Amino acid sequence: MSVHKGIVIALVAAMALVAGCRNDAPETQEAGSGVKFDVGVTAEPCPAAVDKAKGCIYLGSISDLTEGPFKALGVPITESQKAFWKRVNEAGGIGAFEVDATKYIKDNKYNPQIHNEVYAEIKPDVLGLAQTLGSPTTAAILADLKSSNMVGVPASWTSAWAFEDVILESGTNYCFESMNSVDFAVETLKPKTVAAVHFPGDYGDDAAAGTKIAAEANGLTFTDIPTAPGQENQGAAIQKLVAAKPDLVILTTGPTEAATIVGGAAQNGFKGQFIGTSPTWNPALLKSPAAPALTALYRQSGPWAPYGTDTPGHKALAESIDQATFKAAPNDGYTAGWVWSYPLKAALQKAVESKDLTRAGLLSAVKSLQTVDYEGMLPAEAGRFDGEPNERVFRASIISKVDPSAPTGVKVERDFFTGKTAKAHDFSKPCYQ
Repeated sequence: MSVHKGIVIALVAAMALVAGCRNDAPETQEAGSGVKFDVGVTAEPCPAAVDKAKGCIYLGSISDLTEGPFKALGVPITESQKAFWKRVNEAGGIGAFEVDATKYIKDNKYNPQIHNEVYAEIKPDVLGLAQTLGSPTTAAILADLKSSNMVGVPASWTSAWAFEDVILESGTNYCFESMNSVDFAVETLKPKTVAAVHFPGDYGDDAAAGTKIAAEANGLTFTDIPTAPGQENQGAAIQKLVAAKPDLVILTTGPTEAATIVGGAAQNGFKGQFIGTSPTWNPALLKSPAAPALTALYRQSGPWAPYGTDTPGHKALAESIDQATFKAAPNDGYTAGWVWSYPLKAALQKAVESKDLTRAGLLSAVKSLQTVDYEGMLPAEAGRFDGEPNERVFRASIISKVDPSAPTGVKVERDFFTGKTAKAHDFSKPCYQ
């Protein structure tokens, strides 16, 4: 092992790990600055180090990169996170360390089994996960994350994450987002009936649960319409939607399915209004045959404002990503990937300050966070990770309207707000359970 200026390594005598034995204690080392570390941290510099005198913190990413329903989001999320950590390194890193979020990137194809397999491949080499995309896919590795003290940043917003210490989420969850969407619609659109059209599982069921809670709170008739992923699988959902004729639809699918459902329903004379939860939108839909229907009938809810909003964080994002790539395929996956990285940065800084950069030390830092500086992209109180879920969960969301002139096709209509249903909800368990 090389010795680099600014870091002196004291190897602690320990028996070699037995390959494949998950529960054996990892070897602990200590930097000259007094920071101890074990898995996924080295005294040697990162492969693309800015300062070769610093050690390296390796973070893994597991995303939908090639053929799953969220690949249009997964690719920009991943690229944005690379840019985020590059900016961190160029600003001096995390104490005596820089961060590598590029070496250990894997494709889950939005398949829980594949997610679990590629997680096992990178687990021995990373301190934590800069990204674990998907609710059902992340659920497939949750037990091992917990047993390994491995912190993961989810590229999803299920309400279950508020009950898991190892999950470092940002923004409100699908449940509260959907409650707020219904409350917004009650104020502005005056619906009497509402339907939830959604994928099954933690993602769609969570949004549907929030929709149902808000429907009951507002005296609205509720219809539940689950639908499987795949553009070719939306015929039955469209038929049910047209037959039910709800005034409002909370839509929780992938972008392709959203276009198929909104466009297909409109072709069949449907005139209700749609509000899609965060992952349903992709600005490429404005170039699809469904564009007129989306422009007329669709709004987008979200946990934060879209790309191009006037905050220091949004500006830093715009300065850091490749503009040619963005303009060729504008996408709020870039925005999400950037926002999700702030709490992990804060936790790493706190762990280094506490001189414990082991997995257990990082988890302890996460559980002590009371605020996070999101550079204006979220309020600082959205980064509270101590206390009970009902006390600390962030309940505010945003509503945007379709606007083809906006960078990602949507523009904020209602800034951060918490509806009456979300304010009153006793958050004692995940909404879909």
